[in-house]
Amino acid sequence: MSPAKLNGLILALPHVEETTPFGPEHLVHKVGGKIFAIHSPMEDPLRLNLKCDPEKAVMLREEHESILPGYHMNKRHWNTLILDGSLPAALVKELIRHSYELVFASLPRKVREALS
Repeated sequence: MSPAKLNGLILALPHVEETTPFGPEHLVHKVGGKIFAIHSPMEDPLRLNLKCDPEKAVMLREEHESILPGYHMNKRHWNTLILDGSLPAALVKELIRHSYELVFASLPRKVREALS
């Protein structure tokens, strides 16, 4: 998956903000001010950090060699996907959506209502 395609998938979600708090080489995507995805477009292979339900995170790591505990993140709640072509695009898209929905659901009610 190309960095442009990945970025397009992430930015297609509602109310997503792209920031670079760790420098221009790391794109951080937020909803309601909270991070749900981080990637570095210059990496090869491309790596993507996503929030994940802890039980699902373990299951995904067991099923896919290209899914690892979150690099520089809380390894219980974050996975790193290595986008080397071994993961189906549909799974990557599903996990982006899962991360987004987890973070959106954790936002304060007033923030969620303001974004809806």
